Amino acid sequence: MLEFLKALNIGSLANDFASYFGIKSPLDIVKAIVDIGVVSYVIYKLIFLVRETRALQLIKGIAFVLAAYYISDLLGLRTFAYILKNTIQIVGLALVVLFQPELRRGLEQIGRSRFRNFFNFEEVNGDIQTTAVIEEVIRAATELSKTCTGALIVIERDTKIGEIINTGIRLDSSVTCELLINIFTPNTPLHDGAVVVRENRIAAAACFLPLTDNPNLSKELGTRHRAALGITEVSDSIVVVVSEETGKISFALNGGLTRNLTPDTLRKALNKNLLEKKNPGKKISLWKVKTR
Repeated sequence: MLEFLKALNIGSLANDFASYFGIKSPLDIVKAIVDIGVVSYVIYKLIFLVRETRALQLIKGIAFVLAAYYISDLLGLRTFAYILKNTIQIVGLALVVLFQPELRRGLEQIGRSRFRNFFNFEEVNGDIQTTAVIEEVIRAATELSKTCTGALIVIERDTKIGEIINTGIRLDSSVTCELLINIFTPNTPLHDGAVVVRENRIAAAACFLPLTDNPNLSKELGTRHRAALGITEVSDSIVVVVSEETGKISFALNGGLTRNLTPDTLRKALNKNLLEKKNPGKKISLWKVKTR
């Protein structure tokens, strides 16, 4: 064993390794470690940004196209490989279009982040206020459900939706069950439209939301539910919907809809996406949504 190590000449291998990577001093080693660390962190943040969004499915689709191109090239399928090759050439432009919501959300998050919380060291604050808002929204949704009063409550998160707020009537008021019930009472000036909650306050009421273009939605879903899905497709907002026809409570997130919620399941969904997301000491786990 010793003879093998002597013949191996570890010192010479280390010198060759250092020369190959351009390492000439201890400072170069530090630079290499920092370089690798930064790249690893950026990749981690990108994966974390898209892992719970529709962008992950798009990435899988792009990976499939790339794999199909290399396989077809190896097998000599020239026509198919030619089509895929020209398709890949416009992927750069297509990525900007396909990932527009995710790119916008990521850039906005970077712009709002301070240096100390860019690395997830931000202090947790506002949990008490957020918990109070959650309970008020649950109470209001429950009461509105009993009377089959339609409601649409949008809770803004990281992606700002100021353009949506500007379409309604600004309020800047506390979130209370009584106020929400009064807003959505039929034949009142503010009942037609959505309420937007920003930073634990009602920013505006009677707001207009974009409708989803998803052709696979159930025929049972009306304009209110389509508007809820529409805003969650272009932002990371959370929407609580109360059906005017059935009184059922629904929860929309990331272009998905979970229906027939009870107060307890609604509380669980809101807590997961509003409280645990703000607490860096807990693992973030998004509520699994589905359309049915």
